[in-house]
Amino acid sequence: MGPHPAVAAIRLAVRRVLHDVLTDVQRSSEHVPPRAASEHPPAPLVLVACSGGADSMALASALAFEAPKLGIRAGGVTVDHGLQPGSDLRAAEVAVRMTALGLEPVEAVTVHVGRDGGPEAAARDARYAALDAAAERHAAAAVLLGHTRDDQAETVLLGLARGSGIRSLSGMAATSGVAGRYRRPFLHIDRQTARKACMVQSLPVWDDPHNADPAYTRSRLRHEGLPALEKALGKGVVEALARTAQLSRDDADALDAWAARAEASVRDETGGLECARLYALPPAVRRRVVRRAAIEAGAPAGSLFARHIEEVDRLITGWRGQGAINLPGKVVARRQGGRLVIRQG
Repeated sequence: MGPHPAVAAIRLAVRRVLHDVLTDVQRSSEHVPPRAASEHPPAPLVLVACSGGADSMALASALAFEAPKLGIRAGGVTVDHGLQPGSDLRAAEVAVRMTALGLEPVEAVTVHVGRDGGPEAAARDARYAALDAAAERHAAAAVLLGHTRDDQAETVLLGLARGSGIRSLSGMAATSGVAGRYRRPFLHIDRQTARKACMVQSLPVWDDPHNADPAYTRSRLRHEGLPALEKALGKGVVEALARTAQLSRDDADALDAWAARAEASVRDETGGLECARLYALPPAVRRRVVRRAAIEAGAPAGSLFARHIEEVDRLITGWRGQGAINLPGKVVARRQGGRLVIRQG
């Protein structure tokens, strides 16, 4: 008799991602000088980021089960944000649970959460910085994250509420980070499947009270917004939003590639951006070129919103002699002699 369907689903999702990691490792090794005949390359290491919640515990158990069969070492990292009393003890307990699953190395990392961008964004930034450091420290080939289809639907709705455009609607990528470090095997698996997998395997699960705290935007969306949408529109909203994310990502990737090719055609011999040539581009492509130029000039990508790009775009499409546009990162955009100049102010 095979495993429970929920367990089988999460294991299959992880197995597919591990195969992708192995393929990437093999491709990268082709560019490495050959070793001596007596030397064998070390087995690649894959880490799981585990909070102790149902999603990440299900992911940790599946990684521990699947990795040895593929000759992959499996480890884990849990991050203590220090935002709740006893969080250090909880992180230590999660580390013990991962070790019990057979993961090695395992570590609990404590971070300091700042205030930039609000509490949710600050915690996320601190967490990813810690995961990046752990991946570098252990020379990990990849870090697995437990985001589910439900998380993806919430991300799409948050992007829609911000009016941030198609890239924001594309949600979370299955692969992201430096050299594709972060992998999200569960983006096509719902949250209940992960929780069921934990239950049938008798895996202890910790439910973060922040996930039910109405002070947090995502929590309100999860417990009030999505249920209201499902009540008004019927079941299937989460699946539809996840499909929207994938379709939007495909479109956004295509437009980004178009903008990258078009950028050379709108620059003069000195590298300046010519407004007349920019004006001739489709708006979606032109604004991507403008955004790329702003980021290259020093504007932080995370602080550069659609309204900033729209204001700069009006220097091209609605020129009436208006003054310079101030952008994040002390970057200034202005029109001079038929050219769009974007640089540090």
